[in-house]
Amino acid sequence: MSTEVKVPTLGESITEATLGQWLKKPGEAVAADEPIASLETDKVAVEVPAPAAGVMGQYLVQEGDTVNVGAVIGSIEAGSGAPAAAPAPAATPAPAAPIAEAAPAASADLTLSPAVRRLVLELGIDPTKVKGSGKDGRLTKEDVLAAAKGGAPAAPVTAPAAAAPVAASAGGRREERVKMTRLRQTIAKRLKDAQNAAALLTTFNDVDMSAVMEARNRYKDSFEKKHGVKLGFMSFFAKAACLALKDFPAVNAQIQGDEIVYHDYVDLSVAVSAPNGLVVPVVRNVDQLGFADIEKAIADLGKRAKDGSLTMEDMAGGTFTISNGGIFGGLMSTPIINPPQSAVLGLHRIEDRPVVRDGQIVIRPMMYLALSYDHRIIDGREAVTALKTIKEAIEDPTRLLIDL
Repeated sequence: MSTEVKVPTLGESITEATLGQWLKKPGEAVAADEPIASLETDKVAVEVPAPAAGVMGQYLVQEGDTVNVGAVIGSIEAGSGAPAAAPAPAATPAPAAPIAEAAPAASADLTLSPAVRRLVLELGIDPTKVKGSGKDGRLTKEDVLAAAKGGAPAAPVTAPAAAAPVAASAGGRREERVKMTRLRQTIAKRLKDAQNAAALLTTFNDVDMSAVMEARNRYKDSFEKKHGVKLGFMSFFAKAACLALKDFPAVNAQIQGDEIVYHDYVDLSVAVSAPNGLVVPVVRNVDQLGFADIEKAIADLGKRAKDGSLTMEDMAGGTFTISNGGIFGGLMSTPIINPPQSAVLGLHRIEDRPVVRDGQIVIRPMMYLALSYDHRIIDGREAVTALKTIKEAIEDPTRLLIDL
């Protein structure tokens, strides 16, 4: 008896995906609901669970193929099958092969979930040298993280990709062609669509970070002790943005057809880096959250972005975006809005600069702020004043407490 393996529902408006990798080989035993394949969608990686227990049957599509929701991609046959090979004990010597080769090759012997596979590649861990603590000896994220902390530093690796043969000339110059991932293609399309559809404009300001830095230094230890999370700058900017969006609702609005949709809530999209590119998960109702809840939510989203465990629900919606290029050392930028949103706040690096205070030249930790906006619904006065409101709230955090 055979049970069809179908592409599951992937989320609102998502109709197709790319088969990233088969996690089970034909003939291997499969438990019900065990991940047997990974799919790459426009936004996140999704695991395909086995619809029944049995034996992995024939592949009907190959890795890299595009598949539609509901399509049959393989089968589960009746029987017990051969067990998947267990990972080798950590003490067993392994062949002296580069980690970059060992990690992708391990999928032939080890069943690695997409999240674990990304972590293995990111940290440069040879999975054949790590003993798994999961079901049937499978590696977990905790196993990989523990190996990274306890073992010797490994050479950085690059995730595998389908590439054309590399041509080398007599002078040693090389070229390589690598197919764009579905996520990277979507990022490129959405950014270009935003430029084509919106009347983009960016306004700038600078902010003195002295008060926020002083408050953070004063309370960071007690804050972390009480709430179990570090006090960062993002919660200050999130609260300051909420003040501005309340006073200037057009900055938090969206165009839908010939209508403008205003929101009486703020679902904050936070741009974070993931292994395959930039993703923008959402913190819901951030205007109703306190500093600790905002920091916890952002920390959780950032962690899950790195290990590839974000869901479709994490990415859906969003009324306003904050993008922090400062963590990479960026001095100034013109961020592009995240459609259908109408504005994005860009943060940048903090550096000491000379400024004039009370007729005296003094050194202050300064940051450039950038607000890119859709000029079709946001006037220049609104954009400039909204950014000024954010600046004033950061320079005098008391405003955040008294809603001024």
